[in-house]
Amino acid sequence: MNKDQIKAERKTLVLSLLAGLCGNATLAVLTSSAVSFSVFPVIAFALAVYCLYQEYLSKPMAEGTPAIAFACFLVGAFGYSAFLRAQTPEMGSNFLPLMIALGLLFWVAYKLGIMKTKAEVQAEAEA
Repeated sequence: MNKDQIKAERKTLVLSLLAGLCGNATLAVLTSSAVSFSVFPVIAFALAVYCLYQEYLSKPMAEGTPAIAFACFLVGAFGYSAFLRAQTPEMGSNFLPLMIALGLLFWVAYKLGIMKTKAEVQAEAEA
């Protein structure tokens, strides 16, 4: 993906990250006794999925965006899981969700070209 495609798909990627975060928060609110009930994660999850769906309907996605968006969704879900387990150690270790989230985050950064050096960027611009 080039810089123009990344800027165009930024909204989709942020919404998918937010949907993953709010989806896991909704699941935790409804199923875990360690988390007190609140309606706000449910509302935020519904709004994030609705906005993501409207974004999908309004313009076509560039090639490779669905895989990156799904990875962003999983980063949000595993990130919230790691955060929740850090707050309440009774739920278990947060090592595995944290390592999965970091691995996916590095993969997303690689696919978006964030980890490229200036020489690689200039070589692509010249070609």
